[in-house]
Amino acid sequence: MWPNISTAPFLLTGFPGLEAAHHWISIPFFAVYVSVLLGNGTLLYLIKDDHSLHEPMYYFLAMLAGTDLMVTLTTMPTVMGVLWMNHREISHRACFLQAYFIHSLSIVESGVLLAMVYDRFITICTPLRYNSILTNSWVMKTGLGVLMRGFLSLVPPIMPLYWFPYCRSHVLSHAFCFHQDVMKLACADITFNRVYPVILVALTFFLDDLIILFSYILILKMVMGITSGEEQAKALDTCVSHISCVLVFYITVIGLTFIHRFGKHAPRVVRITMSYVYFLFPPFMNPIIYSIKTKHIQRSILRIFSAHSRA
Repeated sequence: MWPNISTAPFLLTGFPGLEAAHHWISIPFFAVYVSVLLGNGTLLYLIKDDHSLHEPMYYFLAMLAGTDLMVTLTTMPTVMGVLWMNHREISHRACFLQAYFIHSLSIVESGVLLAMVYDRFITICTPLRYNSILTNSWVMKTGLGVLMRGFLSLVPPIMPLYWFPYCRSHVLSHAFCFHQDVMKLACADITFNRVYPVILVALTFFLDDLIILFSYILILKMVMGITSGEEQAKALDTCVSHISCVLVFYITVIGLTFIHRFGKHAPRVVRITMSYVYFLFPPFMNPIIYSIKTKHIQRSILRIFSAHSRA
């Protein structure tokens, strides 16, 4: 038996040393959360309402927006609870469930970005076969596969958290539950929980990133073979939004990984801030990127505004 095993709730942490400023810090956080909800919610509404957006590319964009909404709704209650009311306690089950959704949805987002590059690849490299390859059935199966990969792959490391004994400090380093944070508090052999995530990251984020990079090399090679400069620019323009979202997502993933692995001497507030950037920046930027760079979505937004102005 382990000594001093406790079932006391975990304690979330905001910004250590800046507790007095939490109310002020909550203002930009709340503004970003509201922007994320409005931006991604608007994208989902536009794709559902506008029949011209009922295409594979926009179905995947809807999945991306839905994933970003779920990530936001998963972290928002505890983050704002800590910043607004200093409500730090979270039960073990709620904490493990939050960690499960946070990490699962990150893998889902990576999978959606991978599916989207396949859409761009078919559009540019084999446009005549686009409708026969990217059928509604294929989109549904791919979407289901992406969801299953994300949610099933996190079961093995999260389940042991439920039966681990916890006899160390119950203080977590963020205002939400990270698997890495929680497992360090366990008084048990956590070798599997240390090794499995490394393998999982290699087989998901790293592999997805390599496939996306390779796909764009093939796309670029195909585009460079087009004789017309105007057609080249038009083909590349269809990829700009997706490339931007990929860069936003993977740069934040790499940044967070480097900070946690090699930034042990960096100020704690920097490590904490980077974790918030990882969860908030991609969901905040994705709707903006697609609204600015996608003409179909721009027209759909203008159509809604003109309809409301006439009303």
